[in-house]
Amino acid sequence: MATEQLSFSERLKGVSLIFACGTALFSDGYANGVISEVNTLLTRIYGDEVAAHNYSTIISSVAFAGTVVGMLTFGYLSDKMGRKFGMMTATGIVAFFSLLSAASEGAHHKLGGTLAMLSACRFLLGIGVGAEYPCGSVSASEQTEQKSINKNAQHRWFALATNSMIDFGFVVSSFVPLVLYWIFGQNHLRAVWRMSVGLGFIPAMLVFLWRLNMEEPESYKKSSMKNVKIPYMLVLRRYWSSLLAISVTWFIYDFITYTFGIYSSTVVDNITGKNKAIPVVFGWNIIINLFYIPGTIIGAFVVDFLGPKYCMITGLVCQAIIGFIMSGLYHKLTSHVAAFAVVYGIFLSFGELGPGNCLGLLASKTSPTAVRGQFYGIAAAVGKVGAFVGTWAFPPMIKAFGGSSTDRGNTGPFWVGSGLAIFSALITLFFIRPLSHDGMADEDEKFREYLETHGFDTSLMGFRENGSTTAVDDVLDEKENNSV
Repeated sequence: MATEQLSFSERLKGVSLIFACGTALFSDGYANGVISEVNTLLTRIYGDEVAAHNYSTIISSVAFAGTVVGMLTFGYLSDKMGRKFGMMTATGIVAFFSLLSAASEGAHHKLGGTLAMLSACRFLLGIGVGAEYPCGSVSASEQTEQKSINKNAQHRWFALATNSMIDFGFVVSSFVPLVLYWIFGQNHLRAVWRMSVGLGFIPAMLVFLWRLNMEEPESYKKSSMKNVKIPYMLVLRRYWSSLLAISVTWFIYDFITYTFGIYSSTVVDNITGKNKAIPVVFGWNIIINLFYIPGTIIGAFVVDFLGPKYCMITGLVCQAIIGFIMSGLYHKLTSHVAAFAVVYGIFLSFGELGPGNCLGLLASKTSPTAVRGQFYGIAAAVGKVGAFVGTWAFPPMIKAFGGSSTDRGNTGPFWVGSGLAIFSALITLFFIRPLSHDGMADEDEKFREYLETHGFDTSLMGFRENGSTTAVDDVLDEKENNSV
């Protein structure tokens, strides 16, 4: 009985480490989701003055730009400074700039200054959010191959601790402004939007405290190149094709998901006849965002059976089919708002079941520990570029198809999104290799063998067993003893 209890405790500790690494991605979902509601609130408060500053598109874009900077910068720092350093810094940035965003105010209370400061804070907040991908997600993937984790559940726990947290952040981000609206009322919308962005401080600080006593993952201690010059040409020669394929599919996924998610308020405005009642708009956003959850949860329990590659293909094909159905039956669906919301939600849900859950797995477990942060950071950054492009492309796309007042204008993005999903599925099928359980340990061994055949001294990789110094110090000490 004692042995069973100990075994359960060990498994619980292992799972908690995975979630401690990945849960901060909740902040990504919350930060990106809440800005949709904030845009709606600012438009209701300031009217055409907000539109004159082109604020809605700019603030969404600068947040994505900051995220790209965070991904690329902390991808390098994650590999050279350590996973924990990156994770702690990331949560600190998110917490600080969430509060500063809520305090945004222009000189002499001018709207232009307020929007400029909020945009700057969103950029810096984006750096912290972006840092979580190559630090928190990578560390979570490495924790899944602990001995305390069931081999047949490794992919599941990663998906639940990362993508599911992002999706949960989307749901909460749409619910919090509605609750604050109920509390403060129509006459205090400024308090609603400021508190909506400011409350992002709380989850970030909770995760910061959770991570205080964490150690570096065992695979990082064993196979990092923290104090070794990384042979980038050898790395690129071996992994460029995988990196390119994963990056392109991530670009397509973020182009579809973040674009449709951010502009869900716009879509709801169209199908409800531009109802000005904030509870109506926010309420429908909650319903739509809730459809992210079954997709990521079901996908988490499917991915270990199908494998990340074929789970991703399944999700993409199903998403494309739903998108084509929405485009063909748009007029009938929009005559019943509930029907449209359900089908639109299913469209988003399949995106989470497939690429949402699987891209992080493919990016982290296709690459070796020594450069995993940079590999993941580059792939995720390309994905965020897709989201960045989508925020600018969505309005002109609607206009090119006939405008938001026409069925053709509103269905155009769904035709494009569905076609891109099919294209992404084909790339995955032909250019991305399937993953096995314990695949990272196997890849590290193959990477070492590859380096050795090209003359690289792999004895310089990793930490000493006590974790206090790296293997480089062992080699230097040995040389000094031999010289004496």
